[in-house]
Amino acid sequence: MRLPHLVPAVLLAMSSLAAFAQTPDKFTSYTQAISGSNQTYEMVAIPGGEFMMGSPVTEKGRKPDEGPQHKVKIEPFWMGKYEVTWDLYDLYAFKNMETEMAAKYPGGDLSKTDASTRPSPPYVDMSFGMGRAGYPAINMTQYAAIKFCAWLYDKTGIFYRLPTEAEWEYACRAKTTTPYSFGADVKKLGEYAVFKGNSDGAYKKIGTKKPNPFGLYDMHGNVMEWTKDQYIPTYYASVAKGTVKEPYAPTTTLYPNSVRGGSWDDDPTVLRSAARTPSDPSWKVLDPQSPKSDWWLTSASFVGFRIVRPATKPSDEEIKSYYNIEPIKDY
Repeated sequence: MRLPHLVPAVLLAMSSLAAFAQTPDKFTSYTQAISGSNQTYEMVAIPGGEFMMGSPVTEKGRKPDEGPQHKVKIEPFWMGKYEVTWDLYDLYAFKNMETEMAAKYPGGDLSKTDASTRPSPPYVDMSFGMGRAGYPAINMTQYAAIKFCAWLYDKTGIFYRLPTEAEWEYACRAKTTTPYSFGADVKKLGEYAVFKGNSDGAYKKIGTKKPNPFGLYDMHGNVMEWTKDQYIPTYYASVAKGTVKEPYAPTTTLYPNSVRGGSWDDDPTVLRSAARTPSDPSWKVLDPQSPKSDWWLTSASFVGFRIVRPATKPSDEEIKSYYNIEPIKDY
């Protein structure tokens, strides 16, 4: 179980929107401009392929939920180069901020997002004083992260979502088979990750460490990242046996869901490419509401997210089904 942790107390200069299309010959990285603001979000083209998901029994720090290893085929997709920052998340979370920004920048038509479902106001500063501009957004629920994607769809007309566990691990490994995307030497971890050994008790700005071979930053450490999956410790066994056909476990209960990558408050073993962490009710232990918030975790300053975009656009019905979910009440 991950215990709650309280802390005392985007990059804005990115390139303009790049041309892209969903045809294979134009499957390239691009920068998503957010109209009516000064915000952009860089998306990295992740080529499809097959990989062995999970860890070998000989891997140091391995847990039973990481096996058995099994082959998974991944279709091409784009993934956020960085974790979603407060700069972008606050535009979604606070409509007045989006309105103020829209008055200053082109494309400030807010009619597309007028009906967007937004978080309730937080009771405290959810960054807990660790930093906001250029820092990863934290303490949101999986439901809130999905609704952010829905807002971004309203804003851009492009389907974004959370990655599946399989997509996340495939992107993190970036064609490697070692415990970390840079190899097996844990002494090199500080070059690629913000973790308990070098964080000084707080997260850091995105992109301060070296990227993985796919060009993704902070896949190891800084903040854990939500995935699309329900956490089921025996799910890999079901996939390997053919009991289920897809390496994706739909969310049916509030807890636990899968978060990946480890955080600034974790030891090296939790940052391994195959390591899985289940969400836990303790992440809302200080929530004063009854029922507890659908939007904020209050005690999970180690959890954030990044988003993906599948190369093949889902149908309108599939998009609506993904976005139009109802929160599961937490009493």
